[in-house]
Amino acid sequence: MRRLRMGMIGGGPGAFIGPVHRFAAELDREIELVAGVFSSDADRSRAAADQYLIDPSRAYGDLAKMLQAEKARPDGIDFVSVVTPNHNHLPSARAALEAGFPVISDKPMTATLAEAQELAGVVKAAGLPFGLTYTYTGYPLVREMKARIAAGALGSLRKVVVEYPQGWLSQPAEGKQAEWRVDPERAGAGGCIGDIGVHAFNLAEFVTGEKVTRLFADLAAVVPGRLLDDDCSVLLRFANGARGVLLASQIEVGELNGLRIRCYGDKGGMSWKQEEPNSFTFHHLDGRTEIIRAGDASLGELATSRTRTPGGHPEGYLEAFANIYRDFAAVLRGEDASCLPRLDEGLRSMAFIDTAVRASAAEAGWVDLTV
Repeated sequence: MRRLRMGMIGGGPGAFIGPVHRFAAELDREIELVAGVFSSDADRSRAAADQYLIDPSRAYGDLAKMLQAEKARPDGIDFVSVVTPNHNHLPSARAALEAGFPVISDKPMTATLAEAQELAGVVKAAGLPFGLTYTYTGYPLVREMKARIAAGALGSLRKVVVEYPQGWLSQPAEGKQAEWRVDPERAGAGGCIGDIGVHAFNLAEFVTGEKVTRLFADLAAVVPGRLLDDDCSVLLRFANGARGVLLASQIEVGELNGLRIRCYGDKGGMSWKQEEPNSFTFHHLDGRTEIIRAGDASLGELATSRTRTPGGHPEGYLEAFANIYRDFAAVLRGEDASCLPRLDEGLRSMAFIDTAVRASAAEAGWVDLTV
């Protein structure tokens, strides 16, 4: 089986997420990074190519040139990965799709809901695969929870609590990774809600299989002078009537990457933490509590098909990220990948950000979430 060839947009010197995408894409040896527009500056793009150990002649300073040159090569790229700040997601993805290349993009889908709707039209017109790297849906035990909840393990869903605390933006932003995330021109309409709150929202819908229909949002810019929210509290209502709470913050001093989800039904409850990803807790109605671990014989296909090591050998963030790329590779090969985040998840997530930002600013109370 030939390895799929990837072209990357973004991920130049000083980038955090670019190397993560590269490591994840290449982990299973199904994909190889061979080209990229790593920076709009040609010298910086070549410097990134040296870092990524790829041919410097395939490090471009212009997206149009890369798409044209790679299309003409017999060994040209098979798809494009967009790993830029949010404001470049739409123009980058649109150019690649219109040139005939499938696209996988870092989340969120775009900077604004209007841009997401525009990109959705481009994706549909192109008729090509489009995926999003909502990383946490790639964890095997998250997928196991999803499968068990779908099979009725919790009974009727009643309550969902999803939390994503961080503390790294508790002071004025400094450095490349912080500065663009608090800049409305580059991040878009949402700050914390668009950076990590959207991960929590996507995870809640993914695990439960239920869609959020209404929300009550309280977003704040706590750090003086900050233009975008850095602390978010959102009440949720799901389509089946279940209640939910979403808490996301980047000003909680001492917190690292504490994504956690708890789901409760009339038959039991489940809880999973991203910082301890190789197990989840299953509380039964009769008082029993199970600790379900990676590698357990009871795990189903969704989990076992995306687990690489025996039980007791921890897998984490990079492996989960790699599972998203493995799913995307499967789609490119014409296979099924039911867990891959795609256009619908992208549109719903952008609608969530847009609705929460507008509702909070207007102090509108409960509002409908429509896509």
